[in-house]
Amino acid sequence: MSAVADAQSLMQAAAEVARIAGRFALESFGSNLDVEAKHDGSPVTAADRGAEQVAREWLEQRFPDDGILGEEFGLARPDATRRWILDPIDGTLSFIRGVPLWGTLVAVAEGDQVVAGAAFFPVVDEIAAAGRACGCWWNGRACAVSTVSELAHATVLATDTRFPERRARRDAWDSLAREAAVARTWGDCYGYLLVATGRAEVMVDDAVSAWDSAAILPIIEEAGGVLTDWTGTSTPFGGDVIATNGSLASIVRDLLVHDVERAERPVT
Repeated sequence: MSAVADAQSLMQAAAEVARIAGRFALESFGSNLDVEAKHDGSPVTAADRGAEQVAREWLEQRFPDDGILGEEFGLARPDATRRWILDPIDGTLSFIRGVPLWGTLVAVAEGDQVVAGAAFFPVVDEIAAAGRACGCWWNGRACAVSTVSELAHATVLATDTRFPERRARRDAWDSLAREAAVARTWGDCYGYLLVATGRAEVMVDDAVSAWDSAAILPIIEEAGGVLTDWTGTSTPFGGDVIATNGSLASIVRDLLVHDVERAERPVT
């Protein structure tokens, strides 16, 4: 099997398991939920755990030699060459409040290279899936980032604009938001879908884990966009994310990455 055909097959599998886990979570959406706090203070529900469990069971049956990394149950088979990275409910805060902008994320990685990813949004019934050299597909149709090339015409998004530990990042975001036509929050994974499908131009997050961002990388890049961390490095594993269309990539990173680097540079 060629590399492209392999990526396409993995993309289809990622989309299928994302749908299965997302539909499981959807059964609990809008109901009275028992919410627990994890060790880091973030919320978790039985729906998170159940959705990840059904995804793991599906993968164990079809890819028994692959590793699996999930937000709720950690890493299985850490020495495997290929691993699946799962976020059963990205946007749990939205989920428990009845806000429909949450999704299920599934990525497939070989080493540090993500070869395919899918993001399913059960409430609004949208799915994006992408594989290396396979394009990005939104509800079965090829999609692309926008061609907007001026911030004055751009929509910029973030999950949370407080950046409580990084004042320089908050200032940089404020500068970006002032120059943009529209600045919105409630981002989470849905914001990245909006960038990949040309409905927004910029999405940023100050703190992410691998399961939050791995699936997003091929979706953004195969749609013609650019995804980096806040150092400007092309990776979903840097702990933070900046995603843009291609036309605004350098402009946005001049405002965010370079301004933050200057602000945080030690005075000598």
